[in-house]
Amino acid sequence: MSRIGKAPISIPSGVEIKVSDSNVVTVKGPKGTLEKAIDPDIKLNIDGAMLLVERPSDMPKHRSLHGLSRSLVNNMVVGVTDGFRKELDIVGVGLRAVKEGTKLVMNLGYSHQVIVEETDSIAIDVPSPNKIIISGIDKQEVGQFAADVRKKRPPEPYKGKGIKYSDEVVRRKEGKTGVK
Repeated sequence: MSRIGKAPISIPSGVEIKVSDSNVVTVKGPKGTLEKAIDPDIKLNIDGAMLLVERPSDMPKHRSLHGLSRSLVNNMVVGVTDGFRKELDIVGVGLRAVKEGTKLVMNLGYSHQVIVEETDSIAIDVPSPNKIIISGIDKQEVGQFAADVRKKRPPEPYKGKGIKYSDEVVRRKEGKTGVK
């Protein structure tokens, strides 16, 4: 039995979960609404303030989908109640970011400014010129957007300059003088 899949999902007050006949899960909460199609073999049972995810058999396909389905639904519940956020740090002299309206304008050492547009489901906040906070209700969207922003100037291993996640540790290399 999947350790993740057998754990029940608690439904907080203010959150409404609906499961359609075609196994499309809709989660409504204070921050918004999320919808995701779950594999039709997986059964979702709502029991009061708990949601249980069950699999029909111990086939490898069903075993792999069990924990995945539970994690996806749990992330939807967490997203509509608390939301998700990723913090990015900009490291390096002259590298900075500014928010102008709904646009994130970054000076990353190129001959031009890099501009990223905020979407409907993603909010960008720039508390200081070297910190970017990306937040939203869909975990996958927030992670992908943060990865796309990081890709504009990934951290390099010699001086550590670039855009990195706040909790990321950049492995540093020695320069040419270190080899003798």
